[in-house]
Amino acid sequence: MPHSIDDPRYPVRKSDAQWREQLSDIDYQVTRRAATERAFTGRFWDHWERGHYDCVCCGARLFNSKTKFDAGCGWPSYWEPAEASLIEEVPDHTHGMVRVEVRCRQCGAHLGHVFDDGPQPTGLRYCINSASLSFAADAPSAGPASPTPQDGQPRTADPGNKA
Repeated sequence: MPHSIDDPRYPVRKSDAQWREQLSDIDYQVTRRAATERAFTGRFWDHWERGHYDCVCCGARLFNSKTKFDAGCGWPSYWEPAEASLIEEVPDHTHGMVRVEVRCRQCGAHLGHVFDDGPQPTGLRYCINSASLSFAADAPSAGPASPTPQDGQPRTADPGNKA
């Protein structure tokens, strides 16, 4: 759900012109206007490098690759945020549905939605638009975030691996 660009609830505040200058068109539409990128088109839906995913608007660390899994939905999915205090959950009644919108608590960027159909240990699926994220890789020796599939099955992070 779109909200005021200069919402005083968020520590990071910029004018609409500043957000438009900083962000690509799709990043702006998703994060500042609560649009949704098409499934299977975002830069991170099939990205398995080790590292962390940050807010494209303010740089807050939102998700870690070790909690990423393939939900088959076409958007990056995580079973847990990097730090729960940086994620805001807001009731969303748009498009004739009842959902929970996920925003960056630092700048109010729309990230996506959270659903209760994810893997253990949380049972949650944070379904996030790639356009709301940037990525920073871990050291090269860390390897892929999840094992390379030997049987042709989609990759999934091991939800039990919290190391």
